[in-house]
Amino acid sequence: MNLEKWLAMQWRRVWGRQWCVWGVMAFSAWLTPVHADVAIQGAGATFPSRVYDRWTSRFMAERPGPSIRYQGTGSGDGIRQAKARTVHFGGTDNPLSAAQLAEHKLVQIPLLVGGFVPVVNLPGVKPNELVLSGEVLADMARGAIATWSDPRIAELNPGLRLPAMPVVRVVREDKSGSTEVWVRYLADSSPAFAKAVPISQKPAWPGETLAAKGNDGVSNLVKAKPGSFTYVSYDRVVKDKLVGVRLRNRSGQVLSASEAGFRAAILASDVYRKGDDSASLLNRPRPDAWPITSTSFVLLDARPKGMSEADWTARFVYWCFMHGDELTRGTGFAPLPATVQARLAGRLMQIRGPAGELTKFQ
Repeated sequence: MNLEKWLAMQWRRVWGRQWCVWGVMAFSAWLTPVHADVAIQGAGATFPSRVYDRWTSRFMAERPGPSIRYQGTGSGDGIRQAKARTVHFGGTDNPLSAAQLAEHKLVQIPLLVGGFVPVVNLPGVKPNELVLSGEVLADMARGAIATWSDPRIAELNPGLRLPAMPVVRVVREDKSGSTEVWVRYLADSSPAFAKAVPISQKPAWPGETLAAKGNDGVSNLVKAKPGSFTYVSYDRVVKDKLVGVRLRNRSGQVLSASEAGFRAAILASDVYRKGDDSASLLNRPRPDAWPITSTSFVLLDARPKGMSEADWTARFVYWCFMHGDELTRGTGFAPLPATVQARLAGRLMQIRGPAGELTKFQ
């Protein structure tokens, strides 16, 4: 073979391969949907907001293109915006009924489970040193126990020096799923509280209280006000170094809040036993179950007008399912059991576009 033929063959080989590569790249680009301008917006419950921030950042790092942002505005606002279609997904700590979901054409999916912890600001009292019960907390919350040196608190804490200072109640000023969970727990613990305070995301508290917005707002207010107490998510207790209390649960055991305690509450509930993901996790009758445990949900549009945003929203939720254990480890929350996650992923099939097309979530 002469030099001229050899050079011609090498030219065809190199450039032929290059054209093939370029062709594949062009064909792939044609198949791949353009999503650089896709922006997915979520808003609602502040209870899981820090975890959602972590998840969205990691999802975007693994799948460059769409931007996903979640704003903790409270469960009431998350429900409102999901109904109004001003966000692509709304977060809520209080599940909607089947009738409400059908009326507003929404799909409801639980994503994780966490716990609420009473926190205090008492001179000389360290984290997990003070012990309280549901009954005592209920009387504190409705104003029936007015000082920290009350005999009922002292009875639960022999040997602990309690200051003779007023109990200052710090509550949420916004409509809050966290508040509704807290009120349901106290009502379940005390018939007197149930009569005095109605179940609500923004109840009318008896007497004088101090109010702040969001989990972070009440945390900051308690840290600034000696003698105060409030209720916040467990992850904030850990990360913000708050003075959490131990609780006596329905089985009579005194526990500190933990991810293990949240998992125990799931296993003792109808979420696990019957597949009812809206079942209560409060006051479960198991010795190691944390008594103020709750599921947090997202609401998605079941009949979206545009499928690009709907597909990416569904992909994000499905990705959260597929990475459940890994994503929640060390966050202060617990994942749903794998059997529950597998069943719930099918709910994404309920999302249909204008022509009846299914969402592409895988």
